[in-house]
Amino acid sequence: MNPPAVSSPFDLTGQVALVTGGATGLGLGMARCLVAAGARVVLVGRREGELQRACAALGAQALALPGDVTRLETAPELIEQAERLAGPLTLLVNNAGVHLKRPALDTGDADFGAVLQTHLFGAFALTREAGRRMLARGSGCVLFTASMASFLGIPQVAAYTAAKSAYVGLVRALAVEWGPHGVRVNAIAPGWIASDMLERALRGDPDRRAKILARTPMGRFGEPDDIGWAAVYLASAAARFVNGVVFPVDGGASVGF
Repeated sequence: MNPPAVSSPFDLTGQVALVTGGATGLGLGMARCLVAAGARVVLVGRREGELQRACAALGAQALALPGDVTRLETAPELIEQAERLAGPLTLLVNNAGVHLKRPALDTGDADFGAVLQTHLFGAFALTREAGRRMLARGSGCVLFTASMASFLGIPQVAAYTAAKSAYVGLVRALAVEWGPHGVRVNAIAPGWIASDMLERALRGDPDRRAKILARTPMGRFGEPDDIGWAAVYLASAAARFVNGVVFPVDGGASVGF
């Protein structure tokens, strides 16, 4: 069998991506790499100023779309607006999230529900609406931002762990349901990546910082672009037979001892 005639299997020219939580942190890292690979990217978030600053930094291939994924009823219109702005979506990146560091006994029902509303319910609502269109077109790719909390027991983040663990099951279910129709569904599980969210999580907790670095074989935190290039790979022709995986990008932390 002859290899496909492509200049690069990682070229995303012609692809249109929507990245939630795309104005900062890991979302911005993924958007930056997707743009570098040739994709047009729609950044979704609640803070319009941050979206505009991110788009200015990324260039003409990036477009801002204010939206709140926790407002589930707006998911169809959000997908419609994104496609009006940039064209038919070929990639959805579910990255929007919140972090709650609190002992389980002190985590109330409302706080627990708010974390799941953003990570799980919001991501599923958008995925359902984007998937409806991708399935009709017979192609597409969906990525979820999972976590080390999808694999490891981490203290004081029960709600976050529940949400990120749920992604694992959701990815597998959608992969087998949609894969036969040309839509791949995968997740990236970042290790500890240098970001504002990580700094907030580790603030005032030097023992936890030291523990993370000690169990990471590469002995350092990752960078947002490490996650970005993984997203490029999973969205590209190079990963055309990759479906239903949760891909750790963690410097070996998930297997470190």
